[in-house]
Amino acid sequence: MSFRRALALAACGLAGGSVLFSAVAVSKQPARGGDAEPRPGSSPSAVPPASAAPPGLLLLPPAAAAAASCPAAPGWIERPAGTGGYWDSNWDRREPLALINLKKKNEETGEEELASRLDHCKAKATRHIFLIRHSQYNLDGRADKDRTLTPLGREQAELTGHRLASLGLKFDQIIHSSMTRATETTEIISKHLPGVKKISTDLLREGAPIEPDPPVSHWKPEAVQYYEDGARIEAAFRNFIHRADAKQEEDSYEIFVCHANVIRYIVCRALQFPPEGWLRMSLNNGSITHLVIRPNGRVALRTLGDTGFMPPDKITRT
Repeated sequence: MSFRRALALAACGLAGGSVLFSAVAVSKQPARGGDAEPRPGSSPSAVPPASAAPPGLLLLPPAAAAAASCPAAPGWIERPAGTGGYWDSNWDRREPLALINLKKKNEETGEEELASRLDHCKAKATRHIFLIRHSQYNLDGRADKDRTLTPLGREQAELTGHRLASLGLKFDQIIHSSMTRATETTEIISKHLPGVKKISTDLLREGAPIEPDPPVSHWKPEAVQYYEDGARIEAAFRNFIHRADAKQEEDSYEIFVCHANVIRYIVCRALQFPPEGWLRMSLNNGSITHLVIRPNGRVALRTLGDTGFMPPDKITRT
């Protein structure tokens, strides 16, 4: 790695501090104790201050850090300011304090009223989101209506439906993409979950959510596709992935049958990982991804692309 490249990487990874350290080796200095005196003929300033860089690291002044270039984040994705590791507790815009109008606070009973209103806006239930990728389908179909499930794909959907039913959960609804392969997968799964209502939506249709980083050579849609599909898939995320409504009293279990790109993007956004990394994950046909959203807005990923319930010879990723 070149010296200039190392400096740029250090600046990107630790931007925001008053000084930055880059893991660039420098010549070793003789060890000296805390009470060591300067060598004869040297000035007192030659003694490194207490805040100097550790041995083997190069100290960069703020000016050098600012000069290093970092890739800019896409402007249409909301990003919290600060360094990595920051969790935005109001990621779904449903924090109680964000749901009330503080200007309407009663001046006489302000604190008491505010506490009551905040409590009224707090979520009480946990949402369990099961994201199901559609089963194997006919890749030769020209139009969506021709891309029906293959015989193996129908078997996969049966296995997924059986697995969901075996969990013994009271599922509230199945929301599915309006594309043929997702609709057919839903119909087969729903046979194992009688009485669970089905809802079709165009928001969950397959598409190009955001340009992946690092880029890939085998899949390069037109820029306009990212622009159009990205907004729709982001809308699906904001519409369906959030903490429970304050009126919801019991935990809910919801199934979403859609597509690999959509699921991978949703996972990245829900966990507040860089959404550009969605293509680094791979999902099998008929797989189950389980997200949990707590009342306080915390999100956990229970499973990602689980197909352990399928025999090895039934597993595909087409």
